[in-house]
Amino acid sequence: MTDNNHRYIILLATTLSSFLTPFMGSAINVALPIMAKELSMTALSLSWVASSFILAAAITLVPLGRLADIYGRKRIFFYGAITFTFASLLCIWSPTQTFLIIVRALQGIGGAMIFSTGTAMLISAYPPTQRGRILGINIAAVYIGLTVGPFIGGILTDHWGWRYIFLFTSILGIMILLLVAFMVKEEWLGAEGESFDLAGSLLYAVALFAIMYGISLLPAGKAVPLIGIGLICFILFIRQQLRNPSPLLDMRLFLNNRVFAFSNLAALINYCATFAVTLLLSLYLQHIKMLTPSQTGIILIAEPVVQALFSPLAGRLSDRFEPRLIASLGMALNILGLIPLIFIHNDTSIHYIVFCLIVLGIGFALFSSPNVNATMSAVENKYYGVASATLGTMRLTGQMLSMGITMLVFAVILGNQPLAKANNPLLLQSTHIIFFVLSIVCCGGIWASLARGKVHNN
Repeated sequence: MTDNNHRYIILLATTLSSFLTPFMGSAINVALPIMAKELSMTALSLSWVASSFILAAAITLVPLGRLADIYGRKRIFFYGAITFTFASLLCIWSPTQTFLIIVRALQGIGGAMIFSTGTAMLISAYPPTQRGRILGINIAAVYIGLTVGPFIGGILTDHWGWRYIFLFTSILGIMILLLVAFMVKEEWLGAEGESFDLAGSLLYAVALFAIMYGISLLPAGKAVPLIGIGLICFILFIRQQLRNPSPLLDMRLFLNNRVFAFSNLAALINYCATFAVTLLLSLYLQHIKMLTPSQTGIILIAEPVVQALFSPLAGRLSDRFEPRLIASLGMALNILGLIPLIFIHNDTSIHYIVFCLIVLGIGFALFSSPNVNATMSAVENKYYGVASATLGTMRLTGQMLSMGITMLVFAVILGNQPLAKANNPLLLQSTHIIFFVLSIVCCGGIWASLARGKVHNN
C-alpha cells in the first residue's frame, strides 16, 4: 500500500506535469500572431503549430498507455518527461516553420507518455473514496496552467520573444524529471507479462493519422481518400482487436461498459466544442481589437481561473452525486458560453468577452473532473493505463476535430494568404461560423453525458 507521504509526492509530480502542457499550449496561443509574422506563416500553417502536437499525441496515446500497463507506468511517465523536455529545448532554436512543426510533433509524443500514465498513477496510488478529490486537484493544475499561460506567455513574448516560452517549459520539465527520478520509488504494472499488440498499434496509428490529417486537409479533394483509408483501417483495427487475446484496446470496454463508452464520447464532444475558443479569441483580440499579447493574455485568463477554482469542488461533488448530472450541467453551461460568441463584432466590449469566458470556465470545470472520475471508476486496475490513455485520446481527438473545423473554415474563407495580411472582416466572418458550428456540436455532448447511466451504486 502506498503511504501518505509517497502519495503526496506522486500527486505533486503528476500535478506539475498536468500544469506543464496546458501552460505551454495556452502561452503559445497568445504568441501565435507574433510567431506567424516572424516565420511568415499562413493561417493554415499556424494552425499546425497546435495540430502537430495534438495529432502526434493522439496517435501514440493508447499504445503508450498499454506499454505503461505492461512495463511500468512510472517508467513511461519518466521517459515522457525526458522526451517532452528535449523537444522543448529544440523548439527554442526553430529556424523555420517546418522545423517547429516537426519538433512540436516530437513534443506531442512526450506529452502522450505523460498523459497516458499520470492519471493512472494517481488512481493506482489513491483509494476509490479519495479519487474525485485528487482528480479535482490534478485537473485544477491543468486550469492553473491555462490561467497563467496566456499571462506569462504574453509577457515573455512582449519582452523577449516567443522562444522564451519553450525555455520556461524546459525548466519545468527538468524539475519534473528530478522529482520522479529521486523521489517516486514505487512502480505500477497492471498487465505485467502480457504481450504488446504491435500489429494493432500500427493499424490504430494509420487509421487515426489518416482520419485526422484528412480532416485537416478539407475541403481539398485528396482529403476524402485519406479519410476513407482511415475509416477502413479503423474497422480492420476493431475486428483485429476483438480476435486478439491480448489486445491493444479491449473493445469490450466500449461494448459492455456503458459508463466508459459514453464518458469517452462526452469527452470527445466537449473538447471538440471548446478547444478552438482560445485560438479564435486570441486572433480576434490581437487582429480585430488590436491588443498586445500581454493584454490578450490577461483577458484570456478569465476562463481558466474559473476552471481552477471550480474543478476541486466539481471533483468532490462527483464523489457524492452522480457524475453524469454534474457533467451534463457543465455541458449546458458551455453552450450558454459559446452562443454569445457567435455575435461578436468590431465594437464588442471586453466585458462581453470576459463574461462568455467565465461561463465557459464554470461549464468546463463542472464537466471535466466528474467525467474523468466516472471514466476511471468504471474499469478495473489492469485497465487503468489504457483507460487513462483512451480518455486522453478522446480529449486530443476532440481538440484535433476542433482545429479541423477551424482550419476548414479558414481555408474556405481566408484562403492561403499570410495571417498578418488577412482581411479582418473575413477573419470575423470565419470566427462567427466556427463558433456557430461549435455550439451545435456541444448540444450533442449533453445527450452523451446523460446517456452514460449511473456510476454510484447507492
